[in-house]
Amino acid sequence: MDAPVWNIMVATCPSRTSLAKIANKWTAMIVIALSKEPLRFGELRGEVDGISGKVLADTLRDLERDGILNRTSYNEMPPRVEYELTALGHTLREPLTALGRWAEEHISEVMEARDTYDERPGPSVNPPGRH
Repeated sequence: MDAPVWNIMVATCPSRTSLAKIANKWTAMIVIALSKEPLRFGELRGEVDGISGKVLADTLRDLERDGILNRTSYNEMPPRVEYELTALGHTLREPLTALGRWAEEHISEVMEARDTYDERPGPSVNPPGRH
């Protein structure tokens, strides 16, 4: 039997939901933070500035469910839990790090384009290519 052919452009394709999770800003930042070493919850929250505890917990749970990271609980006092990328998660390091680097390197151009757009008179009635 041939392997299925997945296509993110098809609304019912499960790869679309996977892409949506991976493209989420919090997912990208968590993967980048974990690409160096395993981290505890509080350490991750410190690395990913601005994320709430609930969003971090929910995102970590989703990433664990999708096989992107492992959660290891140590039987110690006080209890300790660490998160680390799985082999599958490590395959996201390069593309997500590249996206983060692109965002940092091009933010000046993006901000300039936004300013130019915002300074234009009146809203655009027909976007280019639409009549």
